[in-house]
Amino acid sequence: MTHPSRPRSPLWLVVLSLACEEPMHPYRMQTLIKQRGKEQIANVAQRNSVYQTIVALHRAGLIAIHGVSREERRPERTAYEATEVGRQTLRAWMRHGLANVAREFPEFPAVLSLLDPTLRPPELGALLESRTVALEARLAELGKAPPELPRIFLLEEEYMAAVVRAELKWLRRVIVELRSGSLGFPSKAEMLRLAATMGGPSEEAIRRAETQLERADGETSATAAGATQKPRRRRESSKQKSAKKNTNRRRP
Repeated sequence: MTHPSRPRSPLWLVVLSLACEEPMHPYRMQTLIKQRGKEQIANVAQRNSVYQTIVALHRAGLIAIHGVSREERRPERTAYEATEVGRQTLRAWMRHGLANVAREFPEFPAVLSLLDPTLRPPELGALLESRTVALEARLAELGKAPPELPRIFLLEEEYMAAVVRAELKWLRRVIVELRSGSLGFPSKAEMLRLAATMGGPSEEAIRRAETQLERADGETSATAAGATQKPRRRRESSKQKSAKKNTNRRRP
């Protein structure tokens, strides 16, 4: 049987480590994952995530069925334990993960690499500002570990907090540059030069983007003009209603 040289996800590491700790059934694994805050580093948003991981680890020969138990008025529960190969594999995964940098592909850098001029700097700055709010909330959550826990058990939270702080610092600098106008998209002439030398979009694609940008600016202007007129109509309507009420009160 071929065993994976790397875990397919952080959840593989977490579940296999629990099976190495002692035989346990999936429900207890899920409980411990939440109690120990491992949902911060492994995706358990789906209810069956742990079960699917157990099936995959069992198929790979890294865990085995320890036994089946049944408590009164409860369904049968299958407990799993790590095989010797599973224990060796977990140690190898951990050593590799500590010493090496994995090629990871998070969503945020991918989105940043696909920005185009239709996303105006003010809107881009507002979106990044929303991200800073979310990151600040996450940073606050990372600081809620019990103070009596030894630091060695909190290194993952310490690392994640350091990463969040670094991103917040970078985001705030970018937002300031967007608002000051020192950061923006290149001109059409610069885009054409880039297209010729660095594999940028074609002249036709740049022309289409320019048209979309003009259309978007026109729609934004129309929306803004409508927004400034609506409150005036509402105020006039409110005055008319008030006048009608006063008139009705004066009638015998």
